Amino acid sequence: MIKCIKILIGWVRYLNFISTLNETASEDVKELNNFIEETVKEDSFIGEASLPLLRGGKRLRPLLFFVCARTNENFSLKKMLPLAAALELIHTASLVHDDILDQSKIRRGVFTANAKYGPQIAVLLGDYLFAKAFQLVSENNYGDEVALTLSKLVKDLCIGEITQDRSLFQIPTMTEYYEKIRLKTAVFLASCCRLGGIAAELEQKDIDSLTNYGTNLGLAFQIIDDLLDLFGDVKVTGKALGGDLKSGVITLPIIRALEVSEEADILRSIIKNTDVNDSDINRAIEIMKNVNSVEYCKMRAYAHINAARINLPKKIDKSVSITLEKIADFVIDRTW
Repeated sequence: MIKCIKILIGWVRYLNFISTLNETASEDVKELNNFIEETVKEDSFIGEASLPLLRGGKRLRPLLFFVCARTNENFSLKKMLPLAAALELIHTASLVHDDILDQSKIRRGVFTANAKYGPQIAVLLGDYLFAKAFQLVSENNYGDEVALTLSKLVKDLCIGEITQDRSLFQIPTMTEYYEKIRLKTAVFLASCCRLGGIAAELEQKDIDSLTNYGTNLGLAFQIIDDLLDLFGDVKVTGKALGGDLKSGVITLPIIRALEVSEEADILRSIIKNTDVNDSDINRAIEIMKNVNSVEYCKMRAYAHINAARINLPKKIDKSVSITLEKIADFVIDRTW
């Protein structure tokens, strides 16, 4: 019963987000949801294992693709659905593998595949979702540029994860932090916008502008994600506070506090402890609050959102620009 309630809450939040966008985008995503469900039901166990995770997502990545692709007046939803679904499957596959690496028990308000079925099945489930995504792309002949963009995307996701795993419990420089979140998050949102521009057959300069919009959107998204991990409402996010800190992942709020706090040595000792408890996490959060780490991170996130808006191509339809600006508003103001 509790699991069902959590899934329902996730859907309500998701639908509230979708309702803020224009009607066309909402209809696209509804069709996508149906398509994804049918796609993974080819095997009953895989459907049972993956659908709880797939149903809890924001659909931000395929939504960005749809919105950008709709700049072409000859947009065909039927033609673009498989590519949009591939983007969501790749995203979910990466989360399934993330949860194995982080030993996470909860994702999107439900048990992770790793917690429910063990790492062996979880690895294979993630692999299946990756393979299914590329099957959808291959079957629909989207062309070499689309295939290359997706291949580079998955490569960068892997590099980002490997880099993060090799630097656990180590304090990154600001440059190292930004490179990590670029690979883990920004490249994905940029790729979605780029693919939308390619599908719409836009001029190269406009495709590049959409890609830059997506990059800055992704940087802001990850900074807010890092804040929510430490300062979010557990009932809303569906994840316990300090998950990154427990896993040894050092994020921007911590980096900032280490730079300016008089209690930096205490915070540093907590970070390097491979067996932190809830009391340690609460102490670290208190230190960060005392030096306004939240406000600092939000300031950086807002700067990236402003850069995203500036990079919107001037020639695209006003309705598309408005929707992309609404997505930017959601990213900066989100609580989950």
